[in-house]
Amino acid sequence: MSITDAKFRLPTNVKPVHYNIIIKTDLEKLEFQGLAIINLEVLEDTSSLTFNLSHATTTEISVHSENLKTEQIETAKTSFDEKAERATVQLSNVLTKGSKAQLKVQYESKLTDSLMGYYYSTYQDQGVKKQYTLTQFESTAARRAFPCWDEPLLKATYSITLVSRDNTVNLSNMPAISEQSIKASGLSEVQKLFKNEDTAGWKVTRFETTPPMSSYIVAFANGPFKYLESSYKSPLSGKTRALRIYATSDLIDQAQFGLDVKAKVLPHYERVFDVEFPLPKLDTLVAHDFDAGAMENWGLITGRTNAYLVDPKRADITALQQIAGTQSHEVAHMWFGNITTMSWWDNLWLNEGFASLMGEVIILNKIYPEWNVYSSFYADHTEEALTLDAKPSSHPIQVDVPDANDIGQIFDALSYSKAAAVLRMLSVYAGEEKFLKGVSIYLKKHLYANSVAEDLWNGIQEATNLDIPALMTNWISKIGFPVITVTETPEGIHIRQDRFLDTGKASDADNQTIWQVPLFIMKTDADGKTVIDNQALLTTREMTYKLDVNKPWKLNAGAVGFYRVLYTPDRLSKLGAEVASPNSVLSVTDRLSIVSDAMVLASSGLAKTSGALTVIDSLRSESQYLVWKSSGTQLSRLSQTWWEENPGSDDVKALLRSVFTPIVRKLGYEYPKGENVETSQLRTLAISSAAGADSKEVISKLKGWFDEFVATGSDMHIPPDLIRSTYITGGRYGGKREWDALYKAYCQPINPTSQNAGLIALCRTKDPELIEKSLNLMLEELPTQDLYKVFFSVGLNVTAGRRMMEFFLANYDALCKRVDGTFQVSYFLRGASALLNSEKDAQNLEAFFKDRDTSKISLILPQTLDTIRARAAWLERSRDDVSEWFETWKKVNEIEPKL
Repeated sequence: MSITDAKFRLPTNVKPVHYNIIIKTDLEKLEFQGLAIINLEVLEDTSSLTFNLSHATTTEISVHSENLKTEQIETAKTSFDEKAERATVQLSNVLTKGSKAQLKVQYESKLTDSLMGYYYSTYQDQGVKKQYTLTQFESTAARRAFPCWDEPLLKATYSITLVSRDNTVNLSNMPAISEQSIKASGLSEVQKLFKNEDTAGWKVTRFETTPPMSSYIVAFANGPFKYLESSYKSPLSGKTRALRIYATSDLIDQAQFGLDVKAKVLPHYERVFDVEFPLPKLDTLVAHDFDAGAMENWGLITGRTNAYLVDPKRADITALQQIAGTQSHEVAHMWFGNITTMSWWDNLWLNEGFASLMGEVIILNKIYPEWNVYSSFYADHTEEALTLDAKPSSHPIQVDVPDANDIGQIFDALSYSKAAAVLRMLSVYAGEEKFLKGVSIYLKKHLYANSVAEDLWNGIQEATNLDIPALMTNWISKIGFPVITVTETPEGIHIRQDRFLDTGKASDADNQTIWQVPLFIMKTDADGKTVIDNQALLTTREMTYKLDVNKPWKLNAGAVGFYRVLYTPDRLSKLGAEVASPNSVLSVTDRLSIVSDAMVLASSGLAKTSGALTVIDSLRSESQYLVWKSSGTQLSRLSQTWWEENPGSDDVKALLRSVFTPIVRKLGYEYPKGENVETSQLRTLAISSAAGADSKEVISKLKGWFDEFVATGSDMHIPPDLIRSTYITGGRYGGKREWDALYKAYCQPINPTSQNAGLIALCRTKDPELIEKSLNLMLEELPTQDLYKVFFSVGLNVTAGRRMMEFFLANYDALCKRVDGTFQVSYFLRGASALLNSEKDAQNLEAFFKDRDTSKISLILPQTLDTIRARAAWLERSRDDVSEWFETWKKVNEIEPKL
């Protein structure tokens, strides 16, 4: 262990092998008492024990030494480091190497609504406010619930015992083996937790012992839960395992779809990995209050309502896809993260990258092939990762995080989406079947153990006979990615790689990395057939490649490579024509990546924005949802940068109306039963985009629906896929009456879709007083988990402009204190800066943080500043180019009416 690691990591003098944890939960007093009995192996002679403990008061600590045959009561000899969240027990006698010891800690703590550790969530039961408890330990919050060695490498087995009131349900990672009254249990340790209190009306639930596991995936919960039940049959052993989804009574009727997805994906994971799910059951618990989207606790997955619930009678495709993707992602973690766990958080990507690729693409495609998830992966994951990784302040996928304070910041698009994207690139280059065989080898060699990146590469290398470390090391360990510049030669093409930065051309200092780049070259053979060379590899700065440039060709076929491609203006024009062709040889993913690359490369100064606009404007005959989604995303980027320009802002909206309103007329507003998923998604996108661009006819339709909703309190007349667009339109063009209706929809939700839409929509009001009212909700009434939604919603409200950032900075200390320990501060900064587009904006932000502690935003703050400056440079560089293009465009196009 390095000197730096030793500063932040626990001493290695002992190792926990088994925890016996007893937790007594009092939902009425909102407090809990605990007793932890921890069996230790002594690895070095030591006279002290240091472990993690936070937000708790100890009442008794003792250490029993097997070899000394003594028990030492050491409560008075225990010191606490609150900042490091550690306790150190000084021992009277030395524990000798090779011996065994047992640490007992009795403690107590308050239940809070912090969303971290062991916390409480609230809900309404027939107008009465009630609480229940659950855990959220990732990454370093198990120490808030019980004393532990809270590091992923230090795996141990766990026996959990929960003490609660009779009328509640107890849940944990493993199945319950007994449930008895306090008296009948005969457990003296439990009696100690009651002191002199009456034990009548209380019960003890004991759970089976877990396999070896890391502390961050331990879980337990207590409350008045209901459940739905299913099962699946293992294709490997034939065993049938119980599957349940738990929720409170107000939510349980919306949980069936999430349960069904879990039952469908589990057999596929077992077949692909050739490793059976090892636990006797797999539950899911849906929580009203939850920080992350979901959490992969082994045997007891947890998550927020919009991650798992959908009204079966009002299911919209977006909600179904989100729930299926989330559930499958978390199930993937039962293998990646739980059976095999990263050794330290610098390898977080091994967990999250694989769960994203396997859960949201490879396995999901097996149960919902009609969703076109391989193409969606590029739009949803690759694009997000490329955007973040293009910043000078990006970080490698595998990033050094010795300090626990920094761990929360790396739960970002690089650990999830970039990791998934480069693994996807590797799977196509090596062949998916061989890639998955290598993954299976890796898992089998590290069952119930820990791993690092090299272990994965070795498994895949064994299956493929390729030099995987040489291919992948720079993609994982180096910052950024390349832009591949391609020019035509008499015999083919010349290819060059340089690091891509969204702030402009990379300097020599920033351009040192040479990646091994799979080129995936699409070309046309002698018979006129399109073929793809998946083996072409760029291993140097430059190379040439022979092909007939007079026939259709393209780099990065299928957009499976993690890079951008810069073509000459003439070749981009030809590709644009091919994109627009009704009989295009380009796949959906190829078409959407051409649109994306064109605009992103233009915004960085490597091409002209007018060229990208021409490509988008040529797509009038395009029928594929994902191509239009990419086009809409890129036009939205332009709109959010040009929002103060006059007439530039109106011009962008005119283009949006021009391309999307005709699609609305063609597809209409109804969703016929049995309709193709792509058509439904395109209709939803077109209506929301046209409405956002002030289309008079679309807004009139949505306002009519919203007015009926306000008058009746029911949204049953609104197609489920258009709830959000309708609510937002009502909020934008309404006043206090409409705002109040949206707030009611949020506070008294019909379902998670309506609740989420209500909060987002009330933040889109154009009324300055109502904007302030929306902002002040964050200081008064909103649950912690929903604060970030206000930041992104008001942050994108051009009427509010810079007000979101002003409010954030004015209330910075109070807001940060409220969300301390959660992931939300980084979301706040991103949302509040969504419209900032000038050097002055960047300087003001720097000035605010100049003398403040920025350790918990040390990654996101520089990234935010880079984003603001990139927008400012794009605007300055392309203002005239964009203006001239729109002047020409307006002369030859009829402008759709606006409201």
